[in-house]
Amino acid sequence: MAQVQRMSRLMIKTLRDDPADAETLNHKLLVRAGYVRRNAAGIWSWLPIGKQVLENVARIVREEMDAIGAQEVLLPALLPREPYEVTGRWEEYGDLLFRLRDRKGGDYLLGPTHEEVFTQIVKDQCTSYKDLPVMIYQVQTKYRDEARPRAGVLRGREFLMKDSYSFDTSDEGLAESYALHRAAYQRIFDRLGFEYSIVSAVSGAMGGSQSEEFLAPAAAGEDTFVRCPSCGYAANTEAVTFKAPTVAAADHPAIEELDTPDTPTIETLAAHLGVPASATLKNLLVKVDGEIVAVGVPGDREVDLGKLGEHLAPAVVELVTAEDFEGRPDLVRGYVGPQGLDKVRYIADPRVAPGTAWITGANKPGTHAGNVVCGRDFDVDDYLDVVVVEEGDPCPVCGTGLTLARGIEIGHCFQLGRKYADAFQFDVLGENGKPVRVTMGSYGLGVSRAVAALAEQTADEQGLCWPREVAPADVHIVAAGKSLQTELALSVAERLGAAGVRVLVDDRAGVSPGVKFTDAELIGVPTILVAGRRAGEGVVELKDRRSGEREDVTVDEAVSRLTAQLG
Repeated sequence: MAQVQRMSRLMIKTLRDDPADAETLNHKLLVRAGYVRRNAAGIWSWLPIGKQVLENVARIVREEMDAIGAQEVLLPALLPREPYEVTGRWEEYGDLLFRLRDRKGGDYLLGPTHEEVFTQIVKDQCTSYKDLPVMIYQVQTKYRDEARPRAGVLRGREFLMKDSYSFDTSDEGLAESYALHRAAYQRIFDRLGFEYSIVSAVSGAMGGSQSEEFLAPAAAGEDTFVRCPSCGYAANTEAVTFKAPTVAAADHPAIEELDTPDTPTIETLAAHLGVPASATLKNLLVKVDGEIVAVGVPGDREVDLGKLGEHLAPAVVELVTAEDFEGRPDLVRGYVGPQGLDKVRYIADPRVAPGTAWITGANKPGTHAGNVVCGRDFDVDDYLDVVVVEEGDPCPVCGTGLTLARGIEIGHCFQLGRKYADAFQFDVLGENGKPVRVTMGSYGLGVSRAVAALAEQTADEQGLCWPREVAPADVHIVAAGKSLQTELALSVAERLGAAGVRVLVDDRAGVSPGVKFTDAELIGVPTILVAGRRAGEGVVELKDRRSGEREDVTVDEAVSRLTAQLG
C-alpha cells in the first residue's frame, strides 16, 4: 500500500510568478511549486512535498552507503571549540563559522564539517588493527555563515549533507575505502538521474592527497571545470596543471632599461612598446598570512586568486593595499620586477620557465626592463599553476584544447591521509604489537544541494521534471472537471495506491482545469493521468511529463500499465 496524497488536504500553495529575489531556476521553481519557503537569507523551510523529495534523495544515499558496509551514526551539530583548536580550524575557517558561547562562557560552534569529532569518536572506539577498517557516516544539517547566500537552497547557510569517513591502517586500505565510496557515489548519482562529471580537485584546507569532485553541469554552477574532448581528462580549474615549456638554450642580451612613462598596466606597456602582452611578465603582489609575496605570470594571463588560495591553504591570501607599499622602496607600484625583489618570496606559473626572457618592471617609476631571463636574472622560489584557465588551453594529458563548463558540486571525496590522526595522535595496536598511525578518508555529498542541482538540470519551460526515484509521487492524477471526473480520479488513485504506486491526486474543488494542468506541469511528477472529458467512458489520458507524449487508455489499462511499470 503506497501513499495517496489528496491536494485538497495537502498543505501546498503554488505561485504564478517568480519570487522577486530569485536569480536561479531552482530558486524560482522550488518556491513556485510549493516545495520550499524562505525564512531568511540562506535559511529555508522544506514543505510537505519538498520534504518528501529531500527524504527520497537521503534514502538513496543511505541505501548505497549501507551497501558498501558503512555504518550510520548521528553526531551533534553543536560542537565544542577544543577539537577545532587542536587542528587549527577554529581560526582557519574564519568568518564561515557560526560561533556561540553558552551561559558558562564556553565556546561552541555549529558544525560545518565533522572530521575532528569523527576522529575522536573512532579513536575512543577502535584501539586495535582488528577493529579496522571502519567506515561511518551521517546525514545531518551543517552550518556555514556564507557571506552571500544565494541561488535558493543551492548555497544556504544551513544545509543537509551526508558526510562519511573511512579509517584504515595503511595507504592501501585507504585506497580501497576511497574506491568503495567513489563507486557508491557513481551509483547514487546514476539513480538520482544526474548528468555529472568526476573531476580532479585540490584538497585545500581539508588537507590530504587525492581529491575528486562530482560536478553536475548547469548554468547556475558555481564551479568552473575543464574537459578534454579527446582523452576524457576532467578537472576543476583550480586543479589543472600544466607542464613547464621546454626552452632551447640561448644567449640572451644583457638586461636593458626601457623608458616607459605612464605604463603601470600590461595593456599600456604593450601598447607603448608595440609588443604582444605575452612577451611581458606580470607580477602581482599579494599577502600570504600577512607576508608580501610576488606572483609572476605571462602578461596575457590573469592570476586566479581562488586557485592560488587553494594551493597555499590553510594560509590566508589577500591583495596588497596602498599602505603595504609604505616603507618599502624596493616595491614600486606598477613597475615591480622579479630581478629586484629583496627578501620577497617569488611564486611563478610554469610558463615562466628557466631560460625564458621577459619584459617586466625595472623597480623604478616609469621604467621597465627588457631581456630579463628566468634563471639568469631572477630565480623562482615555487612553481604553482596559478593562471585563470582559458578555453583552448592544452590538455595536460594529451595536448588537445580544453573546453570550459560550469557545474554544481554535488559530491567530494578526499584521501585525507594522517592529517587528523596526527592532530589527535590516533594510533592503534598493529599486528606486530607496535602502534600504527591511522589514515583517513572524508567523503561529502550534498543532499539538499542535490535537490537544487536536479531542479537545475531537469526542469523545462513548464516547471520541474523530477526523475521517478526522487519525485514526491509516481503519478499525478488530475480531476479535470466536476463530480464525475473527481470520483473517477479518486477511484483510480485508490487502486494505484493499493498496488504500491505513490499517487498525488488533484481533487481540489473550485479550481479550474487550466490551473490544475499548470500546477501538474510545475510540480513535475514524471507521469500525469487526467480524468477528463472521456471519464464517462472509463477512459483517461496518460502523459509523460518529460517527453510530453499523450495517450488515451482505459482505466484498467492505465492501472495495469502503471502498476507493472513501477512494480
